[in-house]
Amino acid sequence: MIQPQEQNSITYSRVIHLSHTIDKDIPQWPGDPPVEFATVAKLQKDGYYLRRFSLGEHSATHINAPNSFHSLGVGIDQYPAQSLVIPAVVIDIRQAAIVNPDYALTIADVLVWEEQYGEIPAGNAVLLYTGWQEKWFDKNAFFSQDAEGIMHFPGFSSDATRFLLNERQISGVGIDTHGVDPGKDNSFITNRLVLEQPRIVLENLTNLDQLPPKGTTLVIGVLRLQNGSGSPAGVLALVP
Repeated sequence: MIQPQEQNSITYSRVIHLSHTIDKDIPQWPGDPPVEFATVAKLQKDGYYLRRFSLGEHSATHINAPNSFHSLGVGIDQYPAQSLVIPAVVIDIRQAAIVNPDYALTIADVLVWEEQYGEIPAGNAVLLYTGWQEKWFDKNAFFSQDAEGIMHFPGFSSDATRFLLNERQISGVGIDTHGVDPGKDNSFITNRLVLEQPRIVLENLTNLDQLPPKGTTLVIGVLRLQNGSGSPAGVLALVP
């Protein structure tokens, strides 16, 4: 697993939630279990308030684990703590996604970004800001399914993913849609490539508009579910 460059300290001026609030009405991948809450203790009756909850391992803002796409992959409980604190860059493809909701990040897009901000350092996660975070409260717009049930939202192309993994040695990828792969791609190639390493895959991020193109540090909080295929994640951004 790729480890971030060692740092003795992290300097930041702001801390930003990159995770959506979880409720029963969040957009859910077709076939995923519903989000459920049930009160099991009431303050007036029991002296404290407590609920139980249920949701899929890939629901809400979440991290995918290698075993979700590779039979010999590790579960989310096996990710080292150090691998969950990583620097990140943000590539903005909103304009391309407005024109083409199936848009997939290209190597050319990465190189154009690097012309302005410098080469992506090894150990960084690449976050793709597509503008889809603004559609979170409209399930139809968020998934944009057509009459045949095919979803339409942007993601990473396989070529760009291979380039970032092999030539830039990134620590992972993240996106504000429900998948790092474009919605119409049911091969999940970006997930498979990144998790084969294994590295980080974050989906359903939000507030990417509040991040600078580079310099952010991510702190990824996971539920250490034994053999978990992933976990809802509390992702914090430490912004310089």
